Amino acid sequence: MSISSSAERAAQVLARPFSVGGLTVRNRIAMAPMTRMFSPGGVPNADVVAYYARRAAAGVGLIITEGTYVDHRSAGLSDSVPRFHGEDALAGWAEVVKQVHGAGGRIAPQIWHVGVSRPEGAPPYPEAPVLSPSGVRLDGRPVGQAMTRGDVDAVIAAFADAAAAAERIGFDGVELHGAHGYLIDQFLWGATNRRTDAYGGDPASRIRFAAELVAACRKAVSAEFPIIFRMSQWKQDHYDARMAETPQELEALLTPLAEAGVDVFHSSTRRYWTPEFEGTDLNLAGWTKKLTGKPTITVGSVGLNQDFLPTFVPGTGGGPAQVADIENLLDRLERDEFDLVAIGRALLADPEWAEKVLTGRADELVPYSMEQLGTLR
Repeated sequence: MSISSSAERAAQVLARPFSVGGLTVRNRIAMAPMTRMFSPGGVPNADVVAYYARRAAAGVGLIITEGTYVDHRSAGLSDSVPRFHGEDALAGWAEVVKQVHGAGGRIAPQIWHVGVSRPEGAPPYPEAPVLSPSGVRLDGRPVGQAMTRGDVDAVIAAFADAAAAAERIGFDGVELHGAHGYLIDQFLWGATNRRTDAYGGDPASRIRFAAELVAACRKAVSAEFPIIFRMSQWKQDHYDARMAETPQELEALLTPLAEAGVDVFHSSTRRYWTPEFEGTDLNLAGWTKKLTGKPTITVGSVGLNQDFLPTFVPGTGGGPAQVADIENLLDRLERDEFDLVAIGRALLADPEWAEKVLTGRADELVPYSMEQLGTLR
């Protein structure tokens, strides 16, 4: 395939609009949520506004913000990560929405509770306890406190309040962070959920917390306001973890979430081209769409030649990630394996990634290196 025909194909496949609920995005390109820690006091400032608006102006269809803390004192681990509560923080987010919309983009906040991933004594509330389903770390060591039923109810309410706030200040949808070993995921994963009450035990019980949380958010927003649920098999520092070894196990995990009100699943993998189960080349997003009938977002090293671990995590010994072609991605999009494509590090490296790919200028793309994490460009 010639460079010209390849560029035309990329434009045709990626430039198609996509709609779900009351949301219509201009193309199939999404910005993946990436924690940046450039919001002093948890308030997104003018630099954060410009960071998101710059990518919307360069053609990104849907921006999913970095993770933002719900209004629960144990939710966070840094006072430089934005929060999604309080008049000052919400005013900052409202300005982000205004500028992204002005540039033609659509935007959803990712709302988040880190659970046991929070170090004891971490800001913004050092005195708050470390809470998790069973008081154990991802590696099984004890830490903090197992959540009481009151804690469960309080966290669910905090997510619902954040979802309602997102719609109130003009966002186009909301994403619930249920991946990567954070709180919602800690309930889903048997290694971190050792409860013996209604929220632990068999898979149906482990899913109950997430399903109730989704249902509470669904009730807090209008019927046309999309709820995105980010999920993964892998966890922080447990990259080979799997909650579902078969399509049947994955279906049992996803079905209660879809029934509770999830509109879109954001299926996080390290490499989008990796088959999820033997016997087919469908990735996690592809299987999720097949099993639920819901739209899906794929993510994982799109446009780069190596996954995030050696290039995003200090101390893992990797070098820069070079620009890679997206022919395999386009093949999958053309056969509707998934619906949207989330771009992560490639969009950190080059805010104009979408525009360059859509206009046949892929040869101008900027490679990614870890040094780019030190700025908010």
